[in-house]
Amino acid sequence: MTDREPDGHIRPARLRRTLLALGVLGLVLATVAGGGLWFLASRYGGNVDRVGDVFADLADTPRPAASSPTDTTAAVSDPITFLLVGSDTREAIASGDLPDARSDAIMIARISADRQHAQVVSIPRDSWVDIPGHGKDKINAAYAFGGPTLLIQTVEQLTGVRVDHYAAIDFDGLIQVTDDLGGVDVVVQDTTSNGPYTFTAGWNHLDGDQARWYVGQRYDLAGGDFDRVKRQQNYLRAMFGKLFSQDVFSSPTQLDAALRAVTGAIAVDDELSNGDLLSIAHSLHGLDPGDVEYFTAPVLGTGTEGSASVVYLDATAGARMWGYLQTDSLGQNADEFAGEALSETPN
Repeated sequence: MTDREPDGHIRPARLRRTLLALGVLGLVLATVAGGGLWFLASRYGGNVDRVGDVFADLADTPRPAASSPTDTTAAVSDPITFLLVGSDTREAIASGDLPDARSDAIMIARISADRQHAQVVSIPRDSWVDIPGHGKDKINAAYAFGGPTLLIQTVEQLTGVRVDHYAAIDFDGLIQVTDDLGGVDVVVQDTTSNGPYTFTAGWNHLDGDQARWYVGQRYDLAGGDFDRVKRQQNYLRAMFGKLFSQDVFSSPTQLDAALRAVTGAIAVDDELSNGDLLSIAHSLHGLDPGDVEYFTAPVLGTGTEGSASVVYLDATAGARMWGYLQTDSLGQNADEFAGEALSETPN
């Protein structure tokens, strides 16, 4: 059995796997039945904004070596590492603008060399780290000091993992899709209130406005910044899982509208062409949703620096996690970081 119908159209199952994999990583590009490659690249890849000169100033600075997979027999290409940055604020972002300098969500997204696995590792925005040229500060301050370039340099210095590409996510833009899906279901660890809503422990069905308050909650979370990271991951998993498991795939109009909305909420570095995005999409056609794992950088605890509340990262456990990313083997060693995985996950 091939991946195509007799008339040459791509089978729905393959399309669904491709879309879901890209959605989880925040890099959505899809193939629509009967569409031409140029049309797809232009309509969806062209809807993704570009961020200019992200890597230009890094050309003459020392950077980590590219990842070297331990299992080269399974590799179909080189691993791809994205730095994903997003804003979970409730303030609308103007068209064409990037998430604000608070960079509420900071994630390393790794697509493995065999294209059968992916990992998303969140770094809490309040992590107390060294920022090149600025000394110690919260990691999200790197974005405020020097935009994407300095944030990439900071993350590379912290992890020893080379960042290949950059993507900015407008959470508010993604959340607009929630109402179109009839809401999403998330599991809340502890009952909390934010704005006009109370989120009770257990399953919660969220419409778009509720999702904004859920993702954007900053206070009264038992784990503080650590719990906010879990909520960001939890929402992304729920929203994209709902999006790509619904009847939206049976309606070309709904599918097109959904993909346009999602791709409109994303910006990538200008070194990624529309053709590059389409190539990445094609290479991920065999990636199943269960092969995407979520982690948070190992944390020692929280404290204060001056008047600021900060998160202290665990340098020893972190070195092991980053080492596995450097060798493209975090998936094989996932059990070692079970405590750093997403806890608000449906059973």
